[in-house]
Amino acid sequence: LSGGTLLGVGIWVRVDGESFLNIFGALSSSVLQVVNVGYLFIVIGAILLVIGFLGCYGAQKESKCLLMMFFSVVLIIFIAEVAAAVLALVFTGLAETLLTGLVTPLLKEKYGLDPTFTKIWNLTMTEVHCCGLNNYTDFNNSYFYADRDSYPVQCCDMKDPCNSTLAAETDVEGCFKQILKEIRTNAGVAGGVAAGIAALEIAAMAVSMYLYCRLDEK
Repeated sequence: LSGGTLLGVGIWVRVDGESFLNIFGALSSSVLQVVNVGYLFIVIGAILLVIGFLGCYGAQKESKCLLMMFFSVVLIIFIAEVAAAVLALVFTGLAETLLTGLVTPLLKEKYGLDPTFTKIWNLTMTEVHCCGLNNYTDFNNSYFYADRDSYPVQCCDMKDPCNSTLAAETDVEGCFKQILKEIRTNAGVAGGVAAGIAALEIAAMAVSMYLYCRLDEK
């Protein structure tokens, strides 16, 4: 059911992204600039559907092969999540470098030109009170700066025109640092959600292995 829901939302975002942003933009703006949320939801939804099918159909048909496949897939996902969490904690600087190499060129090329991309970033910078990924210099030599000879107003505390002098004086932090601050501030909530997901995955693995062993007894 979760997989089907995410798959449906992903398709909705790809078909009608504007209405999705109008409804959820303010809530999800802090991550939308990093990933293509439509494709992400489609991929995650499809994976969850496959996993759910393996578990339910394997239990219904008492198939040891499907139950073992279900156990293996959930175990791989669990290990990947733990590894990703450790890497995120240890290599925050590396993550910033990788995101800079990925996102900054997109800002220069698409901000101000692609309406959906621009709206996502405007929502992000307004809601999170940030400018670019690192700071206002991310917009140097960009389409937006070449077209308007100024930076986004969010880089100057919503003052217009936002020139280089005002942007440097205002010194609005980049979105990556601001998002990290928000994550650290809400670390307890994030940790609780992560622990809940991990508990569900462990329970799913335990149940599938229990059913697998019961089939051996039969």
